[in-house]
Amino acid sequence: MTKEDVNKLKFLRETFDRNYELTHLYKLYLERFPDFISKEDILEMTKDGVIDKKEAIVAFLAAAFNLDSECGRDRRMIDRYLRNSVRILNAEDYYNDSYAKNIKIPLIKKGRWEFKKEIYPAYRGVIADDLIIMPDFTEIPPLGFFEEDFSFYAVLEDGNEWMTLTPVDMDSCKEAISEAHGDVITFGLGLGYYCFKVSEKENVRSVTVVEKSRDVIDLFSEYILPQIKNRDKIKIVHDDAILYAQNTMPELHFDYAFVDTYRDAHDGAPMYTEMKNAEKLNKNVKFSYWIKNFIVSRLRAEKFEEIYGMYERNEVNAPKSYEEILRILRDIEHGKD
Repeated sequence: MTKEDVNKLKFLRETFDRNYELTHLYKLYLERFPDFISKEDILEMTKDGVIDKKEAIVAFLAAAFNLDSECGRDRRMIDRYLRNSVRILNAEDYYNDSYAKNIKIPLIKKGRWEFKKEIYPAYRGVIADDLIIMPDFTEIPPLGFFEEDFSFYAVLEDGNEWMTLTPVDMDSCKEAISEAHGDVITFGLGLGYYCFKVSEKENVRSVTVVEKSRDVIDLFSEYILPQIKNRDKIKIVHDDAILYAQNTMPELHFDYAFVDTYRDAHDGAPMYTEMKNAEKLNKNVKFSYWIKNFIVSRLRAEKFEEIYGMYERNEVNAPKSYEEILRILRDIEHGKD
């Protein structure tokens, strides 16, 4: 590579390092100290009107992450990442969602399964949407905060949370709901939020749901499906997502596909890779993926470390230019390796 390419690669290394740092800080914060910020803290900091609630949250996060606004690098982390990450969530936006208003989930236990309501206390940090990825590969995790306690439905299996209906579950599939048309197929049933929302659309003729768990299908069919006004549009298939996409789906007609069979980017990455291959068998179908950017971020980070290691070891088969590196990293989104 040219000297200019080497300098660009080093700058890209710094971008990925900042992404890793913020991801680690957010992970630590959300797993161990999600209630670090309290409603009382925010009211006290904003009572004189000098700063608003968002800036107060940014200040608390900066303190929690030991970031010093007087330090150039830390200030860039605060300005570039934290301020673009934090958002105040309005509970009424979610409570007034058509699913929340029309579907009443009973709070019951049945065998290994339990329907219950859980609560995010006011100002508990929650991931609120898919990852934001800038053109320069800077990554901004949307971190949301409700001003009051927020309740949401959850389904537990043997006491472990299996499915939820939280801001990230609702906001991160808005695009897939908006784009859906004609004959739609969705992989993964959950609480039926996606198939409910899509069935409401006049330009959607049918919604086929492929779900691997017989128990999940039975629970949905007994307690939720009867409440869906457009349930005649919905067909549920008990099958494995990958096998169905490879073997059955190519023989049928679909216009749009939404994949949501995983809990997070960790177990979603292998599914994403396999489904991108299955797309080749279903060329006339537009595919979309839940939390796609989080998954792409994970796969792209792995590829970048591989490429950077090749460069550090002076391997002969390392990419020959910075533009080639960019092409490889951008192709990750399209399932190319």
